[in-house]
Amino acid sequence: MNDDQEIILRHGAWEAVVAVHGASLRGVTKGGQPVATGYRGIANKQGGQGDVLIPFPGRVGGGTYSWDGVRYQLPQTDKDGPNAIHGFVRTVDWTVAEQSESHARFTLAFTGAPGYPFLLDLELIYTLGDEGLRCDFGITNTGAVAAPVATGFHPYFTVGSEQVDTDRLTLPFDSVLEMVQFIPTGKIFSVAEAGLDFRHSAPIGTTIFNHCFLAPQRGSDGRARVTLTGNGKSVTVWMDEAFDYVVLYTGENMPAEYRRGSLAIEPMTCGSDAFNHPEWGLRRLEPGARFAGSWGVG
Repeated sequence: MNDDQEIILRHGAWEAVVAVHGASLRGVTKGGQPVATGYRGIANKQGGQGDVLIPFPGRVGGGTYSWDGVRYQLPQTDKDGPNAIHGFVRTVDWTVAEQSESHARFTLAFTGAPGYPFLLDLELIYTLGDEGLRCDFGITNTGAVAAPVATGFHPYFTVGSEQVDTDRLTLPFDSVLEMVQFIPTGKIFSVAEAGLDFRHSAPIGTTIFNHCFLAPQRGSDGRARVTLTGNGKSVTVWMDEAFDYVVLYTGENMPAEYRRGSLAIEPMTCGSDAFNHPEWGLRRLEPGARFAGSWGVG
C-alpha cells in the first residue's frame, strides 16, 4: 500500500481529505472554501496539522511518568524541549477498514512503544454529513494489564481571514492550566485571572494562544462548542463528553508564512502532561475495556 495514500470524502458542499499515514485529517472545505486548513503529501505538513494524538496529546514533561509503581521513560520527541509529545500513532500507517464516498474507518493494532508497553486496538472514523465533519475514536485495551490512555486531535481552522487577529472567538471553558516552557506547573487559573476569557464572543486581536483549557460549559446535548467567526463566516468545533480539555494555538512556532493564519482548536480528552497529572482526564483502561468519543466541525 502507498504509505501516503489519501482518501477524498464528499457529501453535498462538504469535502475532506484523510490519509492512511497517521489516519490524519488533511483538510476540510465547504463549497470549495477551507474550513480546516490542509495539505497534500506528508512532506507538506506544518505544525502537526490534522494529527491524531494517541495515547497522549500534548507533552509529557521530561518524557517520564509512573504507572502502577513502575517508572517509564518515553522518547524525548519534542523539538521545543526534553519532553515526549503527541503520542505514537501520527507517523504510522493505519488500515482502511471501511470506505465509502462520505465515510472512512481506520484501524490500528498498536503493539506498544519505548516507555509505553501497552497493547491497544484503535479505531478512527471520519464521516461527512449535512452538518459537516464528524470524527469518532475508539480505544480498546487488548493487553493483560491496565493502560494509561488519552486522545487528542490537532486540526487548524479558518474562516478565510488573512490573519486570525481580525476574527472573533467564543471559547466556553472556565479554566486554563498554567504553563512554563509548554509544561504545566500544576496550577489552574480561571480564564479571567489568566486574561484569556473568551467565554463570550470577543476579538482575538494580538492574543497569543498556546494554552490548554478545561472546565467546559456544555449545551443541553452534552457538547462543548468553540466558535471562530470572521470574514462573514463562522466555524464551530464541537466535542462530546469524552473531551473535557481543548488546546488553542495561534502557530507562533510555525514558519512565518503560517503564523496566525489559522487557529488550532485541539479537542483533548486530558490535559497536557496528564501522564504526570492523572486527575486531568487520564483514563485507566482495564484489560478488555473500551474508551470512545466524538468531535466534529460544521
